[in-house]
Amino acid sequence: MLKAAIVTGASSGIGFEISKTLCRLGYEVFGIGRNFINQIEEKTFHPVVCDLLDTEHLLYEVKAIAAQHDVYILVNNAGVAYYGLHEEQSPGKIQQMLRTNLEVPMILTQQLLRKLKKNQGYIINIASVTAQNSNPHGCAYGAAKAGLASFSRSLFDEARKYGVKVTAIYPDMTKTNLYRNADFTVGEEEASYLLPEEVADAVEYLLEQREGVVVSELTVKPQFHRIQRKNRN
Repeated sequence: MLKAAIVTGASSGIGFEISKTLCRLGYEVFGIGRNFINQIEEKTFHPVVCDLLDTEHLLYEVKAIAAQHDVYILVNNAGVAYYGLHEEQSPGKIQQMLRTNLEVPMILTQQLLRKLKKNQGYIINIASVTAQNSNPHGCAYGAAKAGLASFSRSLFDEARKYGVKVTAIYPDMTKTNLYRNADFTVGEEEASYLLPEEVADAVEYLLEQREGVVVSELTVKPQFHRIQRKNRN
């Protein structure tokens, strides 16, 4: 039986590329997402259609996977961001950011931690460089990612004696649809953004470390720090 991995936000972007990488590395991957317009052709990839904010449905799917497979890796990747002045955010948008970026990773980790301890597995949280900085025009998103970073640090110290490896990855501007709700996007030059597959390469790097070595935090940045404003006309 292949070792299993669970990846959230697997239908596109970073989660899509991480899922492909884990399949290539020999894992049976269960990718959770709302829809799977883009298909991963690997036979070891299993799409799980689920709204992460439907906690009851999410727990049902995850418990079913854990009951039938040995889960060695949990990748909390799914994220959502709304940008702008905080006074212009709605309660619904704030709740969506906090629940998706922080609550869901905490719940999934709680559900799978005993099995990950037994298997001495990996928990990989895709945070953001916004967790490390002040974030005007992105206060709630930055706060949620900072919470995820804090959770990762504390969880590693709590679970490390059981052999569990916990890592927070901090990608900078990445060419995904995360900025669909923003008035800006990545810069025009290739050196001003990351590609989703480069974040997936960082995950592979973590998994390649010898037993007994954990890279607990990893920041990945493009060479240039540039964005471009979207044309609203």
